[in-house]
Amino acid sequence: MKDCSEQVAGFERSEVRMSEDDRADIFGKAKTNRGRLKSGLDRNGSPKAIGSRTQGSYAMRTMIQHDRGDYDVDDGVYFKRDSLKNDQGEDKSPEDARKMVSDALQDGRFADQPEPRNNCVRVYYKQEGYHVDVPVYRENRTTDPFTGAEKKWFEIAAGDKWRKSDPLANTQWFKDENKKKSPDATANGNDGQFMRIVRLVKGFARSRYGWSNKIASGFAISKLVCDNFARDDGRDDRAFRQTMKNISFALSLSDAIRHPVLDENISESGDAKTAFLKEKIDENLKHLDVLDEADCTHEEAMKAWDNLFFTDWFSKQPDPSKKSKVEKASGPAVIKQGESRYASKETRHA
Repeated sequence: MKDCSEQVAGFERSEVRMSEDDRADIFGKAKTNRGRLKSGLDRNGSPKAIGSRTQGSYAMRTMIQHDRGDYDVDDGVYFKRDSLKNDQGEDKSPEDARKMVSDALQDGRFADQPEPRNNCVRVYYKQEGYHVDVPVYRENRTTDPFTGAEKKWFEIAAGDKWRKSDPLANTQWFKDENKKKSPDATANGNDGQFMRIVRLVKGFARSRYGWSNKIASGFAISKLVCDNFARDDGRDDRAFRQTMKNISFALSLSDAIRHPVLDENISESGDAKTAFLKEKIDENLKHLDVLDEADCTHEEAMKAWDNLFFTDWFSKQPDPSKKSKVEKASGPAVIKQGESRYASKETRHA
């Protein structure tokens, strides 16, 4: 396979991965929101939260750039179950718990007020292109009458039910997998080939506007990459391609996706979004067949990667074999983030 590792690594770094500045900006919104929530709960005489924690792709460090600026961060809020009671001393319903949090977050400075949704409360920062989702959790504790051992678990206010959920365990699972699977992961597990491949597969899945509501979730993709990761030291291009092939083959055998920490599935067999992901992988991996030809040129290779990711970024990359000695000594050019984000908005509606 023609070596495109330099270009694929550059694409992930400049066009897919979210920058540290953007991460800090988004987390700043979440922290401000926590202060607003605490004050609002006090103002309304509502129960105090026992804590808030970022979760999902932000906590896993797999958030990707979005050329429409539609960024979100999940910042869950946790309450003790005993504190979430209605006037009759009964457990608050999930709907009432979400409304309680939504009411606490109301602020006249918002152009669009926070609103309770099916699984969270959403806070809009439309001018900046962000929103903060605040899932509501309750902490349950029981004590074994014989051993005295305490058991603790969490439930999320999802729809009309309290459903078992442990987002913190999800994050820990992902960090552990990154350390285990990535030989180049940093000491704190914040990066590595596994994490980069997750971002690239997510970047592929979000590369066309028309796919957004039809394709598997980011969490489902992370689990699929974990189950089918093809480590290839120093060759992110081969690791990505083989991982995509592995995912397609695995889904042809079983398209149910098992949850990594809970005794349930992320998606069941026959799920339309999982089927859509496989379909698009199969359609677009064919673009890379040219890489296996002995006489594949740089231009042909770059066009193939452009077609797969629906971008023109790769075709702008210089042929390494034509670099001057000075350019080769200085290493690969650094493309500024946002300089050429995938294809133009006009073409990406296709």
